[in-house]
Amino acid sequence: MTGGLVCVAVLAAASAYGVLHKRRSGRVRVRGRDDGRRLGADRLGGELGARATLVQFSSAFCAPCRATRRVLGEVAGVVPGVTHIEIDAEAHLDLVREFGILKTPTVLVLDADGHIVRRATGQPRKADVIAALGEAV
Repeated sequence: MTGGLVCVAVLAAASAYGVLHKRRSGRVRVRGRDDGRRLGADRLGGELGARATLVQFSSAFCAPCRATRRVLGEVAGVVPGVTHIEIDAEAHLDLVREFGILKTPTVLVLDADGHIVRRATGQPRKADVIAALGEAV
């Protein structure tokens, strides 16, 4: 009887965690700890966009990273003044640690000066990225 209760409790906790994780993944949101932080072209390995820059942290064997690359590339191609820069998380561990990147893909939305204004963890939707650009600029 006790084993059954423990099993039900573990399944309920795992299900609740899964639902919360799914709802938060890919959402573009403001992160308080990013306030005032800045990334320049010298650290990114590419030029900042005139309006905004989408910085994607990826890893080699990450399937959602490929889909995110496609979405961000489309957004950068459609919205004038927006560039997309992809950074290999494994090759840039200093940036990963500095900006608290815990999983890939993680997308940072930078304004024209390189200040972080939004962040998304997981695969974002195209509409959410475009909306975040409108709010960030």
